[in-house]
Amino acid sequence: MHKHIDSLPLVGHSRWKQIEPFVGMSRESWRQRCLDGRAPRPIRLGERCTVWSNSEIHTYLNDPLRYQQR
Repeated sequence: MHKHIDSLPLVGHSRWKQIEPFVGMSRESWRQRCLDGRAPRPIRLGERCTVWSNSEIHTYLNDPLRYQQR
């Protein structure tokens, strides 16, 4: 059973399952956007743990068409 989230915190980091409801695309499409620099860069915490900066996700969500990695 997955916990539903109403909002993404402004600070901290989130895993894919936490940001998935907000980005509106498949994991593979998101991965491609990240690789192309059109979505926030993932942060690898370990071999099987990847997170994204919540503040960068919010920046992306404010204007996804013009977003560019910093």
